[in-house]
Amino acid sequence: MAAANNDDEIISVINVTPLVDVTLVLLIIFMVTARIIVSQGMPMDLPKAASGDSIQTVFSVELTADGKTVVDSRPLANDDAIAPLAKAAKLKDKDLRAVIRADKKVEHGRVIHVLDLLNRVGVSKIAFAVSPISATGPQVPVSPSK
Repeated sequence: MAAANNDDEIISVINVTPLVDVTLVLLIIFMVTARIIVSQGMPMDLPKAASGDSIQTVFSVELTADGKTVVDSRPLANDDAIAPLAKAAKLKDKDLRAVIRADKKVEHGRVIHVLDLLNRVGVSKIAFAVSPISATGPQVPVSPSK
C-alpha cells in the first residue's frame, strides 16, 4: 500500500508534450496570420510617371489674408470664381489634383468654402501646401519643473 502512494517523491522527469503542443499551435497561428498580413496591402494613391503627352496637372489655389484669391498665378475677383476655372481644368484632365495654399490668418470658413467649391465640380484629390519647420523646430518656452 505504501509503494502505490508515493506522493512525497520528487518528480525527476519533465513532460514536454504540453510544451510541444502549445508551440506547434502558436507556430500555426503565426504562419496563418503572416500570410494574411503579406497578402493585404495598404491602398495607396501613387503618382503616375509623366511620359509622352500625359502630364499630371495641378490646380493651384492661393488664399491670402487680405481676401485675395489667386488661381494658377491669376488673380480672381472672389472665391466663387474658382468653380468655373476648376470645372474647365477638370474637363481637360480627369485626374486633376488641387493644392490649396492658404495664409495662416485666412478664416477657416473660407478654406472650407473653397474645398466645397472644388468638390462640387468633381475635384476630389486636394492637398494643402505647408511651409517646412526648421530643423530645430519651433521654440517653445519650457517652465522648470518643481
